Amino acid sequence: MISRYKPSPGSTMSLAFCGNENNSLAYNVDGGVLNNGCFLDALNVVPHVFLLFITFPILFIGWGSQSSKVHIHHSTWLHFPGHNLRWLLTFVLLFILVCEIAEGIVSDGFSQSLHLHLYMPPALAFMAGITSIVYYHNIETSNFPKLLLALLIYWVLAFIMKTIKFAKYTEHGIGPRQLRYCITGLLVLLYGLLLAVEINVILGRRYMCFANPTEVKPPEDLQDLGVRFLQPFVNLLSKATYWWMNTFITSAHRRPIDLKVIGKLPIAMRALTNYIKLRKEFEDQKSPQGTAPQGPKWIWLALRKAFGRPLILSITFRFLADLLGFVGPLCISGIVHHISKDNRTIQQPMKLLGIYFISSKEFLENAYVLAVLLFFALLLQRTFLQASYYVAIETGINLRGAIQTKIYNKIMRLCTSNMSMGELTVAQICNLVAIDTNQLMWFFFLCPNLWAMPVQIIVGVILLYYLLGISALIGATVIALLAPVQYFVATKLSQTQKSTLEYSSERLKKTNELLRGIKLLKLYAWENVFRDSVEETRGKELTSLQAFALYTSISIFMNAAIPIAAVLTTFVVHVHISEDADLSPAVAFASLSLFHILVTPLFLLSSVVRSTVKALVSVQKLSEFFSSDEIGDEQEPRATVTSGCSNHNQNRYQAVPLKVVNRKRPPRDDWNNYSSPGDQEGDGPSQDMDQDICIKITSGYFTWTDGPPTLSNVDIKIPFGKLTMIVGQVGCGKSSLLLAALGEMQRISGTVIWNSLPSFECEGDESPTDRDAASDGDIRKRGAVAYASQKPWLLNATLVENITFEMPMIKSRYKAVIEACSLQPDIDILPQGDQTEVGERGIILSGGQKQRISVARALYQQTNVVFLDDPFSALDIHLSDHLMQDGILKMLREEKRTVVLVTHKLQYLPHADWIIAMKDGTIQTEGTLKDIQKSEPELFEHWKTLMHRQDQEFETETVAASMTDLERKNLRRAMYSREAARTEEDEEEESVESEEDDNLSQVMRQRATIPWRSCSTYLSSAGLLLLTLLLLSQLLKHSLMVAIDYWLAHWTSHVIMSKIDATAHNCTVVQDCGFSHSWYLSVFSVLCCLGIILCLATSVAVEWTGLKVAKDLHHNLLNKIILAPMRLFETTPLGSILNRFSTDTNTIDQHIPTTLECLSRSTLLCVSALGVISYVTPVFLIALLPLAIACYFIQKYFRMASRDLQQLEDSTQLPLLSHFSETVEGIITIRALRYEPRFRQRLLQFTDANNIASLFLTAANRWLEVRMEYIGACVVLVAAVASITNSLYNQLSPGLVGLGLTYALMVSNYMNWMVRNLADMEVQLGSVKRINSLLKTEPENYEGLLTVSQVPDGWPQHGEIKIQNLSVRYDTTLKPVLKNVNAHVSPGQKVGICGRTGSGKSSFSLAFFRMVDMFEGRIVIDNIDIAKLPLQTLRSRLSIILQDPILFSGTIRFNLDPEMKATDEMLWEALEIAQLKHVVKTLPGGLDAMVTEGGENFSQGQRQLFCLARAFVRKSSILIMDEATASIDMATESILQKVVMTSFADRTVVTIAHRVHTILNADLVIVMKRGIILEHDTPQALLDREDSIFASFVRADK
Repeated sequence: MISRYKPSPGSTMSLAFCGNENNSLAYNVDGGVLNNGCFLDALNVVPHVFLLFITFPILFIGWGSQSSKVHIHHSTWLHFPGHNLRWLLTFVLLFILVCEIAEGIVSDGFSQSLHLHLYMPPALAFMAGITSIVYYHNIETSNFPKLLLALLIYWVLAFIMKTIKFAKYTEHGIGPRQLRYCITGLLVLLYGLLLAVEINVILGRRYMCFANPTEVKPPEDLQDLGVRFLQPFVNLLSKATYWWMNTFITSAHRRPIDLKVIGKLPIAMRALTNYIKLRKEFEDQKSPQGTAPQGPKWIWLALRKAFGRPLILSITFRFLADLLGFVGPLCISGIVHHISKDNRTIQQPMKLLGIYFISSKEFLENAYVLAVLLFFALLLQRTFLQASYYVAIETGINLRGAIQTKIYNKIMRLCTSNMSMGELTVAQICNLVAIDTNQLMWFFFLCPNLWAMPVQIIVGVILLYYLLGISALIGATVIALLAPVQYFVATKLSQTQKSTLEYSSERLKKTNELLRGIKLLKLYAWENVFRDSVEETRGKELTSLQAFALYTSISIFMNAAIPIAAVLTTFVVHVHISEDADLSPAVAFASLSLFHILVTPLFLLSSVVRSTVKALVSVQKLSEFFSSDEIGDEQEPRATVTSGCSNHNQNRYQAVPLKVVNRKRPPRDDWNNYSSPGDQEGDGPSQDMDQDICIKITSGYFTWTDGPPTLSNVDIKIPFGKLTMIVGQVGCGKSSLLLAALGEMQRISGTVIWNSLPSFECEGDESPTDRDAASDGDIRKRGAVAYASQKPWLLNATLVENITFEMPMIKSRYKAVIEACSLQPDIDILPQGDQTEVGERGIILSGGQKQRISVARALYQQTNVVFLDDPFSALDIHLSDHLMQDGILKMLREEKRTVVLVTHKLQYLPHADWIIAMKDGTIQTEGTLKDIQKSEPELFEHWKTLMHRQDQEFETETVAASMTDLERKNLRRAMYSREAARTEEDEEEESVESEEDDNLSQVMRQRATIPWRSCSTYLSSAGLLLLTLLLLSQLLKHSLMVAIDYWLAHWTSHVIMSKIDATAHNCTVVQDCGFSHSWYLSVFSVLCCLGIILCLATSVAVEWTGLKVAKDLHHNLLNKIILAPMRLFETTPLGSILNRFSTDTNTIDQHIPTTLECLSRSTLLCVSALGVISYVTPVFLIALLPLAIACYFIQKYFRMASRDLQQLEDSTQLPLLSHFSETVEGIITIRALRYEPRFRQRLLQFTDANNIASLFLTAANRWLEVRMEYIGACVVLVAAVASITNSLYNQLSPGLVGLGLTYALMVSNYMNWMVRNLADMEVQLGSVKRINSLLKTEPENYEGLLTVSQVPDGWPQHGEIKIQNLSVRYDTTLKPVLKNVNAHVSPGQKVGICGRTGSGKSSFSLAFFRMVDMFEGRIVIDNIDIAKLPLQTLRSRLSIILQDPILFSGTIRFNLDPEMKATDEMLWEALEIAQLKHVVKTLPGGLDAMVTEGGENFSQGQRQLFCLARAFVRKSSILIMDEATASIDMATESILQKVVMTSFADRTVVTIAHRVHTILNADLVIVMKRGIILEHDTPQALLDREDSIFASFVRADK
């Protein structure tokens, strides 16, 4: 191997191992072989060749046997000791070997022939080093430690050879002054350390020299196939470059990323693990007395202790990155300086041992060496920076998970009174979760900046001072002075954002009401009133947005202008201060780069300070929340997870991870198993209590707040297995009594005793949670209680899940429950049956349906005790009877369950086994009905009269179409065709799900393209003028930026030229030779000022464009939506329309303009930089091609993955937030059922899902940035080498070299910005696309054949209606609902229409208003065909009362008459007719009293009456009542019927009846079936006919 390189001394080969100068000492071995420098180098080749020969066959042939490979899912199990140390040492080794190669090449440049021995051994060593680490990695992942023997031998050999060389150098007096001596010494050290690491592996794993090797098991995360987030488990190189993400990101191209693809979180990052960590820190702070310290300080302390260590790591990385960042400017300075040196002669190096040596100073003066160093520094800097970001964000995400879990556990123990008294609202708690935890996460992410910024600024200023002297400080002062201005702008920005938020939430509230009541608005022709109201709020919002835009543009402007201003002042001062100013290109461009570095921390400063302030506020809020009252402290359940701090619990927690892997057991056991051993069941019921009493309260005083007790002197007992009823007037404390028994109220005095019977033990499943019960004697061992609250509480889940509620599904039981609650007909209507999602708070269901589902849940739970709080309130009489008979009396009685029922329906009292009567917060009496008859005869009589009345009501209420049918009908109408027209979002999702290949590939294609069309939509909305302004200003600004720098290059090059001239002409001062800075300086100043002005112009143009687009898009959208046909609202879920107005509008308002600005800026910067480099060194274009291709593919893959991950992160956040708000709303039900552990388990799943999406998104961003930065570093290297060569051989001016390099450094900064912004832009343009798809809807045809002026003023005066051959359908795609209907109504007639549900009665009423498609026939009212009228006119002249009462938030006056046309007298008159005058009179403000959203502050009946009054205000001669009296009690209804007959004697009234007796005294009755009129005649005539259907209806009604 060696001899091959040793030709005979005489031959003259240009290539020889030892060089071939004839006089050479190279082959002189007189002083012994080892004293020949060339032989020493040759000796060093041996170990490397050995390693390459040994390992290559093993690597390429593969492993002979796979037997000892541990079968795990990932090949990432790293378990040899000293693993990371080995990687680090190898990296350092490779770097030093590169230096050695370079040193060899440089020192060889001085001799006449090539001396291979100077750089061939280190090159071989470099290859061997890479081979060693590859080999090691393969052995480690396949767990084959015996093969490490080869490496051991290699390290020993290499160490020995290097030591010999080092020793000989020392012997010959070669010292540290020579660079090669230092390098050799370092290599000896490194090989020694690597040898030590290798020996350590032997000692650790005992694979040789020991009899029994140690067995190791892979960590659980790696055994679990579900864990796909490998960052914590991969080797150092993969960690630094996110190599493991490659397959993940490229696979996004083939199929979309969803939760299945990203798998589970590693154990260390799960919310539970981090929560336990955080809780331990909180526990440690407790004082010996066991009281936890309060206040924000302690939260910070706990956070620091729990999550401080990774932060310190992140800060360290950040420091390293920042310091390496300064290598750039220094290298540029060195390179340019080297090139511009006129005398390129360097003194001969020393020659010892027959070979050349150079000093490190000479080495570092070589421009090429500096270029390579710059390349390495950039790689390292970018790697450290990304590592710092990643660690900080990961810590932030872990912290967020822990805090969210802590908040949730607090919610589980919150005092109910806090919630009901409004001290803590659901919104506040949701804000804690959604906003404050995120603020903390962001703070942790930005935290490294807090520490790094000062260092960056100080080092930057010192270097500038070193380059430029005093003038640098002046430039730095300019930057420093403008920083406070920036901070001011930033605070203003957040303030305007706040006010914008307030306006937009107000606008959303109005939009929401408008959309919910859209049917009413259309029927009453009030669209414009409401549209104007929304537009008015939008106007305010836009004013606020203008301020927002102004401040944003100022901040963008300052970011761009500050560096220009700083550079300008510095150079002006520099030239003026010193006469003989050294303004060489080296100085100028180095300081230019430094200014760019300096500006970055100052931009960040404002956001970091803001983030810190927000974090402080958030922690303050959290500490207030954590210190709020908890439920009954004196009976704190001993075993709930959150309070147990015994050693036992700690051990339990340590064992958690083992459970996680055991996948056979359902996961929710995790929480349940944390109860501590002291809590086994108590010993049977206590002796002093009667065996048959379930709950006993003695002399109890209970309160919600600190005021007087709500319940006083309560003495009750509730018998086992019996039905107990609690009755009393509204507000006498019936519900409070139930809650007091459940332990939700604060007990002032008295005792509550629960007696547990051993019977009815179907609760095996529940026992772990039951044991959480208080072991205190007061509320003793309360088992789970099925509780149905008065206001039904539903989960945002399927209907089945709401009923079974985490219990196992038992088909027969489920069927029985559904039957008892008469839910089957409702289930049949829902689109996916009982698998339908009920939406948030059961949004798609009516009140009665919600209530019945809530009762069904209580029936389905297998608990001993059932509490029903007024389950009949929203049900009509049939359903209540059915529920009472089948559900309560049959099901619950048979199972011997203890039932406590609060009710107002006294007719059920005879069924009760025990009655508790309440009055004003005390117990009036208790006992059986007989007891009460004896003891309280007056009360009994009072009840009897009430019962009698209710029975009468019952007799008259048995009707064909009851209120529930009508609810079902509404539901059916809403669901009518959601299937037919899904929103396009759903369609997209659907199509992705269908796994047919062609379909999938099409979707993938669709996902791969950037939505250019949306982009053009967006820009075209801005108008031509703004667009041209935008484009021109951007292009001009960037051209100017380049011009400024180019001029600087030109100027500084001239300075050097004149210096050379000066030395030639012997001028002492440059100025004497006729060179003046002033002309250059003035041009420079003018360019800079123009640049600053253009910066302002572009930033304003971008924001202005954004504003105009936002204004136009919202305006068009609102108009389109408000004029759209009803069909759109029936087929599109309300939520998705609202989303266009909320999230999408917000994106267009605030996010798109800034993203657009960033995108255009970074793109143009990159383009201009590449242009400049190509201009300086055209060779660069050849290298650019492969880099550009790499860039293209990286961004293409990244954009898809990033978009999927962003959507995942958003979509996983929603269930998390709604889980919080659901828990807060249903906390009493959850606590009553003792279901806290299950809900905690669900929380952990949601949090982990959200966190893993966030983590993957972070990792993907880092993946992109690392790759882009590396490409940027390559650009710098290529540009540097090309321009150096060009300058040395083609006399390129040093100024241009400096220019090229400065721009090359910029490219690497802006390239990843470009891709990131492109990805963001793509996501944000989705909003434009979605809004655009709604803008395509066809509006209703508002124009008629007649103009408004042609319609007679008082029309319709008489109210005569002729219906001729009318056919109606809801949509052109659907079947007709009315077929060829003919009818004639004379003026002033009262017409009743009846028929079964779905017979087309309501469609009939809608036809008058042209709300449906009348495709045949016509309706003529007072001799005008309504098809010819403008819609607005037609609808404003008729009035209708709908079956769903809709009220808007605002005054009563506004609700009755939004157009403000009626006088007060008219309004009072209408209210009097509707029996509401006395109600409104008592309200504060009378007509101006406020109505809350949806009219929540009035009862259902009162709301219906308001709707009647609304119709009376409009004095039209035709009134249509669509089942308008459905929710009014009998008495009021009969009054109304009379009123309609009298007040409307001269008007035509069409009543659509659901109780047949309401139309018995009509003038004409129409009976419909399936869209056809079966009979029409006077009621009397129909009743006289035996076979008439009407008669059969009436008979059924009796």
